[in-house]
Amino acid sequence: MNPFDGPGSPRAGEAEDGADSRGPWTRFSAWLECVCVVTFDLELGQAIEVLFPVVCVQKTSICYLSFPDSYSGCLGDTQFSFRLRQSVGRRASRSRDDVYNREAPVTLQSETSHFFGYVYFRQVKDVSVKRGYFQKSLVLVSRLPYTHLFHSLLQIIAPEFFEKLEPCLEAVCNEIDQWPSPEPGLTVNLPVMGVVLQVRIPSKSDKPGGSPVRQTNLLPAPTLLPTIHELDLFRCFQSVLVHLQMLWELTLLGEPLVVMAPSPTVSSETVLALIGSISPLKFCCDFRPYFTIHDSEFREYTTRTQAPPSVVLGVTNPFFIKTFQNWPHIVRLAEVRMAGDLPKQVKVKKLSKLKTLDTKPGIYTAYKTFLHKDKILIKRLLKGIQRKRPSEAQSAILRRHLLELTQSFIIPLERYMASLMPLQRSVTPWKTPPQIRPFSQDEFMATLEHAGPQLTSLLKGDWMGLYRKFFRSPNFDGWYRHRHKEMTQKLESLHLEVICDAVSPGTPVPTKLAPGRVFQVRARRQQLQVKDGVLDKLDVFITSIIGSLPEDLQTVLNAP
Repeated sequence: MNPFDGPGSPRAGEAEDGADSRGPWTRFSAWLECVCVVTFDLELGQAIEVLFPVVCVQKTSICYLSFPDSYSGCLGDTQFSFRLRQSVGRRASRSRDDVYNREAPVTLQSETSHFFGYVYFRQVKDVSVKRGYFQKSLVLVSRLPYTHLFHSLLQIIAPEFFEKLEPCLEAVCNEIDQWPSPEPGLTVNLPVMGVVLQVRIPSKSDKPGGSPVRQTNLLPAPTLLPTIHELDLFRCFQSVLVHLQMLWELTLLGEPLVVMAPSPTVSSETVLALIGSISPLKFCCDFRPYFTIHDSEFREYTTRTQAPPSVVLGVTNPFFIKTFQNWPHIVRLAEVRMAGDLPKQVKVKKLSKLKTLDTKPGIYTAYKTFLHKDKILIKRLLKGIQRKRPSEAQSAILRRHLLELTQSFIIPLERYMASLMPLQRSVTPWKTPPQIRPFSQDEFMATLEHAGPQLTSLLKGDWMGLYRKFFRSPNFDGWYRHRHKEMTQKLESLHLEVICDAVSPGTPVPTKLAPGRVFQVRARRQQLQVKDGVLDKLDVFITSIIGSLPEDLQTVLNAP
């Protein structure tokens, strides 16, 4: 019996209170969609033992994605991540998510069409089990890409859970239900099992690469997490450091890429590190940190009748070597070995050599980079290894380099996009807002000579060729749509503010009431960012206008 089936279960609470923000388990659902326990059944294979609360998720997919592939040979405890599509019926946007996403960085927004799974898998010898092994996974499913936070949480919960099982998990879920909702810009304290995790939720107004958590005076003293999502980049990229420029370009351009790794941990961390390498630009293609042959998209991604889709896949099964032979870019990783002072670096190889199951580690591609390698970065990291610089410091150097590289690429685009915005003085109350000028690739290219990446980056190469290819990628389309939407909303806000200013006490009632009502509805429905106090002032103004009208007309106007 599922231990959460009782009358006080989250499902019971949800049935009674629905979406009421004050109802039970609402705070829990702000962080997690559900918690799963996946076990190995001799007759069924992987099976969900506990699902809390009962939600419409792809149980079969979660079962397969929660266990390492049999080829991985993972003994002991293993942590990794996966990502899967939501079923169509669950893709409705929630108002709480909309509020969060307005202030969160684009790279940390709540997903509307995918779930993230954070897995803690244990496999140990157990003679009391027919198969000879205890095999079980504790899985946190969320819409939030908080990789570091949820894996840190699992490190606290899972060992205790595997000892005491369900009663421990029920207590943990009740504690999570007391957590404050994730609000961008705030530092929150998250108590669980006698530990207080303290994290800062990033905001889109943060300066990139800044603002660590500041400890507050709490008893017991909290455990500070310096980040909710960042990985140890140096550990992820240590065997491909000399090819970092190539991998950054492939990710930026949304190229089809497969990462073949010896374990789900290496697979998922490498894929997530690649996706994060172009931050603060959002990766707008699909990505699967851990992908198996049982995935519902397996046929879609492995068909040979069409070009491979723009997706980054992390796999561990050698079967994929044969399946993905028609893919243009494949990274084959092995367990890290040292070659002198530097972790042994994989080599770039021809795709034609990717034929047998014993294919050696390497990057199998015919891709030629547009930009030159940053040899200064490699020398600095090499020196760091020789001086035994901590991995955290090496990762900080890598993260700073990738951030500056992406910013150098994106700043000229942002500058040009801003030039397409109409002047504020052209926004008048009684005319339709002026249109944002269309994006002209040729016009943008003409700006690069005097305002290109060379102003902020020392890297040489064919920047213009990189931009031309970027324009054909889903990442450009996603970036442009997002920026165009932001600018359109800014124009809407400016327009509605000038309408409000134009409605004066001397204006005839019908003339001033209609635009005022329009302003109210549009500003609230579209959640437009307007000047402080404008909406409150307008509410008072409209209330006073309606109050001056005959009672029967007041009744009509005040009707919902």
